[in-house]
Amino acid sequence: MGLAIGLGVGVGLLLIWLSLTSAPTERRQDDARPGRLADLLSRAGLESTSPSQLVVVCGVCAVAAALLVQLLSRTATVAIAFGLLAGYLPVALLTGRARRRQRELLDVWPEAVDNLASAVRAGLSLPEALSALGRRGPEPLRPHFDAFATDYQLTGRFGESLDRLKERLADPVGDRVVEGLRVAREVGGGELGGVLRNLSGFLRDDARTRSELESRQTWTVVGARLAVAAPWLVLLMLSFQREVIGRYASPEGALVLAFGGGLSVVAYRLMVRIGRLPVERRVLS
Repeated sequence: MGLAIGLGVGVGLLLIWLSLTSAPTERRQDDARPGRLADLLSRAGLESTSPSQLVVVCGVCAVAAALLVQLLSRTATVAIAFGLLAGYLPVALLTGRARRRQRELLDVWPEAVDNLASAVRAGLSLPEALSALGRRGPEPLRPHFDAFATDYQLTGRFGESLDRLKERLADPVGDRVVEGLRVAREVGGGELGGVLRNLSGFLRDDARTRSELESRQTWTVVGARLAVAAPWLVLLMLSFQREVIGRYASPEGALVLAFGGGLSVVAYRLMVRIGRLPVERRVLS
């Protein structure tokens, strides 16, 4: 019990120290590309949450799970293993949220582009057409275009407002639409309406094809998750039998846990990579 408490206090102090010392580095690298955690938070729609806060949440989950399992099993090695699993849980949830958000945006972008093309064909300027999407566009996109309208009204700078819109969207399709609008604004685009209608058709075809493929390959991802979770669920059930779980306190037991954890991570990553469709990356961010 004392070992688990000491471990929890040590991990907590380490996370606090990292959160206090990582801020200056982020300020010195304002012009650099965002880190993986910052990009994940942005794609999940949680721009107001900082990477350091996410790290703290992961640390709290890890410590809480480790202490709980330690109370049940009285075995430090098993407690550490479940603490590591729980520490990764917030990242896994955010990854799933980001993937669902990107799928949702992919489904509504054709409608948004159609509305934009109709507004341009009706004679509205690009800023007015984009601002109108905050009122008549698809529901998931309305807050972002409302914020664009506010930015443009306050600053009058179309390019800077587009940059902020692209940061808030954090979406590959949004990047393409925004950059196309930027070019049309700068060089003059008499064919912008036709280009937007063609883009809407391509997006609909892409969303339809991706939806069909994902529905067929969902069983692969679900099977990968069940295959990885099953041994650890069994181990958690064994934690209620202290005379059995106590065998993992030996060096041999710790080696078995480490080896099993490594195999679980490698197998899960391989199965998910094989069964999941490639995700479009933001190349214009």
